[in-house]
Amino acid sequence: MISMIVAVAKNYAIGFQNKLIYWLPNDLKRFKALTTGNTIVMGRKTFESLPKGALPNRRNVVISRNLEYKAEGAEVFASIDAALEACKDDNVFIIGGEQLYKSLIDKADRLCLTEIDDEPSQADAFFPEVDKNVWKEVEREDHETDEKHAYRYSFVDYVRG
Repeated sequence: MISMIVAVAKNYAIGFQNKLIYWLPNDLKRFKALTTGNTIVMGRKTFESLPKGALPNRRNVVISRNLEYKAEGAEVFASIDAALEACKDDNVFIIGGEQLYKSLIDKADRLCLTEIDDEPSQADAFFPEVDKNVWKEVEREDHETDEKHAYRYSFVDYVRG
């Protein structure tokens, strides 16, 4: 199964200058809970944005056109197709960035979104708009603001309808 996991603003913004726009501790906990023990697939820039490199307790797969690229603790593939072939028996989570999401949205089986009730003033990376004719919402968990979360947000799962 191929799942995409990402936090999105109302306008589908996901990043700015190769960094996450939002820092929501509960979103990070959910990300860890869903991806641990599974395979995560990401682009080179996303890998380089990880503060401590490869994420523990997961198979880390990086896609880079640079055949010389080395990513400590991760497997590197030169194409999306090669990476997906190597992971065909795994439970795969696509974790970014924008180009990978756009390239694989039509191959994904599930979307695990954190929908944030905000539109950032600056963004340069966006998730593809969720087409409600293609994707069916199957689960939603709404959260209000609190001392650790400056924005209302919802954990929303979609499956291909």
